[in-house]
Formats: sequence, structure tokens, C-alpha cells
Amino acid sequence: MHVYIDAERRPLDSGFDDFLNPARTAVISIDLHRGHLEDSPDCPCPAPRARAIVDGVDRFHAAARRLGVPVIHVRSTLRRSGIDDIHGISSAWRRVFPLHVGPIPNADAHAIEGSHWTEFVTDVDDRDLIVSSKKRLSAFYPTDLDFLLRNMGVQSVVLNGCLADCCVLNTAFDASNLGYRVTVLNDLIAGTNADLEASSRRIIAMHLGLVADAADLIETWERRRAA
Repeated sequence: MHVYIDAERRPLDSGFDDFLNPARTAVISIDLHRGHLEDSPDCPCPAPRARAIVDGVDRFHAAARRLGVPVIHVRSTLRRSGIDDIHGISSAWRRVFPLHVGPIPNADAHAIEGSHWTEFVTDVDDRDLIVSSKKRLSAFYPTDLDFLLRNMGVQSVVLNGCLADCCVLNTAFDASNLGYRVTVLNDLIAGTNADLEASSRRIIAMHLGLVADAADLIETWERRRAA
């Protein structure tokens, strides 16, 4: 198994079995829905770099399912009234993100329940699980993800999705703080830009868990299943 240390791919030392046991692992795919990925001027919170990872995420999920590793899709969903965001205490990103990327004309439509924008772009299998109550940056807040994982007997989580420097990073922090062993897929996350994406990987690898390529992790799981 290889991981990324100081942005270099290196062999992983021994002592990380609890990160790599497929029988106690779940995959968490974060916010790969139309509200981020639609190639349209109306996209309410565009993450265009993440469009490039969709095919790879689908392949990874298919391989995980074949090995019996559950896949959980997490999406942001806000009440139609806006009471839990724009008509309540609004998310900070709505204020500060446009300072960096410019105005987002359709931002108020982001993640509204029942809308086109909450439809997943990645493949969702009947065996998969969905967590739809994410309302801020972490997949754990204020969702039932932790409750679900503990009932599944999960000890380690593997993260993919977007944005690397936002929701993926926040989820990795929360997962680590909650006691889960965290692996983030180097080639299946996308950031606001390349610099922030790279910085997110290094922060995760330094403080929160492992950063590895999807193919390396699948190969490791296959070896462990065969043992």
C-alpha cells in the first residue's frame, strides 16, 4: 500500500491495519450532485473541477461494492422555505465564497429539497445508502451519518467528492475527531482550485489520516479479502 506523505507517494509503514480493513469500512461520497456539477450558468454552487472525477468515482464505488464495502452518498439538502439557511442563519460560504470566485447568480437555489440540483450525478446502486440532511460543510453536521456508521459497525471511512478544501476537509476533521480512521482518495477529490486541493491533501495527510490513490486501496482490500 502506498500513501502520500509531503505530497510524495511512498510505501505505508506497518501499523495501519485499522485503516485498511474492508470489513469495518464504509465509503462516503460527498456532494456529487447537480448543484455542484451541472455544466450550466444556473448551477447554484459550481465546482467544475469535480466533473472530472465522476467516472473514476463510479468505478471505485463499483469495485468497493464487489468487495462488500458499503457506499454512502451524502448530499446537501435545504428546506424549501430557506429557514435553515438563507432565511435563517445563512451559511458563511454564501458571504465569503463570492469574494474569491465572483458573484454566483443562482446561489439561493443551492440544495433546495426536491429540486433538480439535489440529484446525484454519480451512479447510485440499490445497495447504497443515502444521507440527505447535510446543511453545512461537514457530512456529519447536522446529519445522522455518525449514527448510521456506528450501527453498521464501521471503524474506518474512505472519502471522495467535493470540494476538497471545503466539505471533504471538514468531513475528514469531524470523522477523525469522532474516532474514525480516515482515508481520503487522492485522485477522487476535487478542490476549488489546484492549490487549495493540494493543500487540503497535505493537511489531511499530516493530521487526519491517509491519502491514497483509489487503485492502491482497492488492491489492498482485495489482498485482505483473499487472505
